[in-house]
Amino acid sequence: MFEPPDVEQVVASALAEDFGVAAKHFRAGMPADPSLLERDVTSTSVLAHDAWFSGRIVARRQAVVCGLPVVADVFERLSTFAGLLTPIETFPLVAEGARVSPGTPVMEIEGPAAAVLSGERTALDFLMTLSGIATETARWVEAAGPALTVCDTRKTLPGLRALSKYAVTVGGGTNHRMGLYDMVLIKDNHIARAGGIASAVAKARASHPDLLIQVEADHLSQALEAVQAGADMVLLDNMNDAELTSAVIAVRDSAEKRSRAVLIEASGGITIGRLAALRETGVDRVSTSALTMAGPCDFGLDEDAETAVRT
Repeated sequence: MFEPPDVEQVVASALAEDFGVAAKHFRAGMPADPSLLERDVTSTSVLAHDAWFSGRIVARRQAVVCGLPVVADVFERLSTFAGLLTPIETFPLVAEGARVSPGTPVMEIEGPAAAVLSGERTALDFLMTLSGIATETARWVEAAGPALTVCDTRKTLPGLRALSKYAVTVGGGTNHRMGLYDMVLIKDNHIARAGGIASAVAKARASHPDLLIQVEADHLSQALEAVQAGADMVLLDNMNDAELTSAVIAVRDSAEKRSRAVLIEASGGITIGRLAALRETGVDRVSTSALTMAGPCDFGLDEDAETAVRT
């Protein structure tokens, strides 16, 4: 069972954005405010106050479903902070991470019609965005095969980092570092300021002995210097297949002489069409922003015909 990260802040902010209020109105500790629904000037003016909604969220295209718990949180949060006497209820019809075809219902929604329609866009935006990431990740993982690990990057929409990386794992991918705090990644500007790779690695190791250290290398000489300096991981950046093959052989040989294991990653210019060739170079993994920057998968909220006629 996949568990998404804490979504309170991001869901509260998303609802607040649509309702045109401060995010605190949808956070724990705030009293219920029935007037919030009046901010949806369309639904509250067009629909009867006692109108009922019953329907399903349906996939419009083939997808790996991701974000159902977030959808549930959107409607639960809206029900709570809008003070609904009868809350909106959600019933998942497929598991998180399920592969579905067009026309597949993935969740049932029941509740006061105005409230359901008020939360519809926010809920679907989360589901579409996260499913898009999970679906694209699954496509890359399948193309890479079991011998090559596919990783994401820090290139995510601001504020959606944790959820975007969660969606990558749902799609079968692997998270690179979550942020600036959980792994050392020494890049060209760091190297220049530190006075070289050896100095940069030594300073990082002294400051953070418990963290993995990765060094970005544009050339074979930098990769070998990183191994010699004691880096745990080498990031081979923007190299062609021949350069990668040579670098992998040299890095592994250097690491073996030092009785060390060094993980080798390729990045820059990584496309899904290159994965088969990259697998042959011997790199352990590839990283790409194509996962977290994937386009959304289309889902729609369809009302049951009988309910629509009755209300």
